Amino acid sequence: MLPRIDRYILGQFLQYFGFFALVIAGVYWVNKAVGLFDQLIGDNQSVWVFLQFTLLTLPQVIKLILPVAAFIATVYATNRMMGESEMVVMQATGFSPFRLARPVFYFGLIVALMAAILTHVLVPQSRIALNAARAAVSENMTARFLEAGVFSHPGPDVTLYIREITDRGELRDIFLSDARNPVETMTYTAPSALFLRGQNGPKLIMVNGMAQVMDKDRKLSVTRFADFTYDLGAMLTGVAGTGRSFAELSTAELLWPTPAVEAETGMTASDLRLEGHQRLAEPFLAMAVSLIGFAALMVGGFSRFGLWRQIGLAVVMLVVVQGLATAATGAGAQMAQGWMLAYAAPALGLALGLGLLAWAGRGRRLQAVAA
Repeated sequence: MLPRIDRYILGQFLQYFGFFALVIAGVYWVNKAVGLFDQLIGDNQSVWVFLQFTLLTLPQVIKLILPVAAFIATVYATNRMMGESEMVVMQATGFSPFRLARPVFYFGLIVALMAAILTHVLVPQSRIALNAARAAVSENMTARFLEAGVFSHPGPDVTLYIREITDRGELRDIFLSDARNPVETMTYTAPSALFLRGQNGPKLIMVNGMAQVMDKDRKLSVTRFADFTYDLGAMLTGVAGTGRSFAELSTAELLWPTPAVEAETGMTASDLRLEGHQRLAEPFLAMAVSLIGFAALMVGGFSRFGLWRQIGLAVVMLVVVQGLATAATGAGAQMAQGWMLAYAAPALGLALGLGLLAWAGRGRRLQAVAA
């Protein structure tokens, strides 16, 4: 059972954390959803597809805003308690800054646990589901252009014509012109073709056809083929799926990568380990920034003019810690044992927070000795 004072301070932190997390996540989510809405609705997708995509992006959005919401909630709640002299009364009864920081550690552990669940479980699963939904949308988009007797344009400078589509799904008399390359124009013709849904997206397989290449000098070359596969889905989506990305891998696969995982993602073992250790370190970043926000305000004490200097100090330290996290990611990718740099930012944040608490405690002791 927590003491009543710890429950009160922790309750203040959680209350404001829930409010700020909801507001920041809502603003960020709406900003992402507007672009996604224009894209999906412009492609004649249903509202259900839009809702599915936006819900699958929520875990990533929440993971990104958790440290910021924890920092703002800590600073706001501490500033309010300082302004209403609640912290002054607690300190007058003998509570040291380290003792008052105990609820901050509890709060940081709660936020870190939430971030860990998102980082290790929900975000990878949502990315897998999101890629599967994108593949399904890609197949539906491609199927929309398979209309008999009509010249359609699946993409810029691409023209597709199908004379007939049989009841068995066979495409008769295919004409496909691909002029996306400014140097040469490709033209494919075939008496029959099939439209298949493969692992990496929809494919157009033409049988017993001919490929004609017209270069910029107006020279024509002809190649006959028994069968030819055209990646129509990659042309529509812009990217062909070649396997899982590192964001879809589990933390265990990142920490102990196999040659198969390296080949699937196209990343080296050291890069994958760095990503895995970043997943382990990210939850502690929320604890570190919460401690910084609380400790920076404890340095100042009560003031009728507010604690704006202390709040500014906390913001500067937050920027320094976040900047170190970004720099460590870039530097770690260049080092053989770069995964150790993933813990640099959380370690610095915790050190700064503990140092500020020690500074605040020393200031209280010096005032007591002077008195």
